[in-house]
Amino acid sequence: MSPESINLLTHLLALLLGGGGMFVSMRVRESCLIRTVREKCDQTVALGKKESELFVLESRAELDAASRKREEELREKACAVESLREKTARLHEEAAARAAEARRVENEALALRTRVETERRHYKDEALRVADISASEARKAVFDIVRQECETELVRLRSEILGRREEDIREEARRILVDTMQRLAPEVSQETNTAIISIPSEDMKGRLIGREGRNIKTFEQVTGTTLLVDETPDSVLVSSFDPVRREIARLALVALIGDGRIHPSSIESFVERAREQVIANVSELGRAALQDLNLEPASSAVTELLGRLHFRLSVNQNTLSHSIEVARFAGLIAMELGVDPRPARRAGLFHDIGKAIDAEFEGSHAIAGARWLCGNDEDPCVVNAVAAHHGEKQPTSIYAPIVMLADKISASRPGARNTTLDGYIGRMKSMERIAMEFPGVAEAYAVMAGREMRVIVVPEKLSEAEARETTLKIRTRIENSLQYTGTIHITLIREQRFHEEAR
Repeated sequence: MSPESINLLTHLLALLLGGGGMFVSMRVRESCLIRTVREKCDQTVALGKKESELFVLESRAELDAASRKREEELREKACAVESLREKTARLHEEAAARAAEARRVENEALALRTRVETERRHYKDEALRVADISASEARKAVFDIVRQECETELVRLRSEILGRREEDIREEARRILVDTMQRLAPEVSQETNTAIISIPSEDMKGRLIGREGRNIKTFEQVTGTTLLVDETPDSVLVSSFDPVRREIARLALVALIGDGRIHPSSIESFVERAREQVIANVSELGRAALQDLNLEPASSAVTELLGRLHFRLSVNQNTLSHSIEVARFAGLIAMELGVDPRPARRAGLFHDIGKAIDAEFEGSHAIAGARWLCGNDEDPCVVNAVAAHHGEKQPTSIYAPIVMLADKISASRPGARNTTLDGYIGRMKSMERIAMEFPGVAEAYAVMAGREMRVIVVPEKLSEAEARETTLKIRTRIENSLQYTGTIHITLIREQRFHEEAR
């Protein structure tokens, strides 16, 4: 063989030997790796088994603990139920014992009641036998004794309670009235039935009379007044009982004298202007009165009628001023009593509005005024207060008595009405003298400006029936003997007092 072949075989053999060694080495390494992986898998499986066994053991321990806790709770609840059962049994036993005791006490009470009732009937029969009276007679005697004792005590208690209460009411009424009258004391203007008009010269008198008296006749015919032209220097006199007519005549005469043209046609023209002026002034006076009292506006008819009161008098007291004063008094009294003062002021302002209504309206001025206000959509409580302020209608609210009281205060307070002192004193003395003329009268006093009279009689001389008859006789004598406006209230007092002193 050639050396090249030998080298080639040598190299080939070396190559084969190297590849086999490498294959063997790789198989050995793979076997080692497989063995290592198997060992790790065995270790992991063994570890998983141990963890599973440990988890099972822990779960079993927890279940055992929960089971033991549940068993303990059940035992405790069973003990509580048993204790409650025992307590319930004891309560049932106690209730049964108490029921038995109650039945025993009830039986004893029933027996005692039966024995008491038997003894009561026995003693009652024995008492009736000893007293020799029947049961109805005994019952009546006992009732009479108890009634007498109770009546005496009740009369005493009633006198004490009513006396104390009436005194409190009088004191409160005095306080309210004094408070009200002190807060309001307006001046009241006094007017007469005539108006004096100044003239620039005596020649004006002849011009007023006119040829054959035609001017004065026209003036009196158109105005419905009387024009007195006498010897009084620089003045003439307009007279009329109707104050509206008198005011129209006064304004027309003043305008005629100022103009100087006096004849029948100018007289009629100036009188018509004066009439329009008075009507306008009348409405303005009514609105001013409502505004002055902070009251809501009334209808035009009511406002005009209210203004007409300015030209009317009541015992020489201006009726509109009197109505405004009554409204103020009524509002103050209402505030003192804690009620709304606005209806009181409105009723007080309208209370005499019937005096300005024409004569064709039937009834007194209070009834006529109430009907007029009702027809002009006034508040029903105001209408009732106007109708009832002289006692002709039954009051339906507190405002009617308030207006009655305010009207009396305004009319009777000193200086409100122009009456002479001599006439006032004479009327008072006449009233007292008439009362003193009757037998049994000890004292007589005219009070409240002659609107009320107190008569005190001797109780030993006059019985109750005689005192009543004496009051009627005094009223009749005053009505027949005296002249007065309004009403006079007569109060006869017959009182017996008994005094004892316990020592």
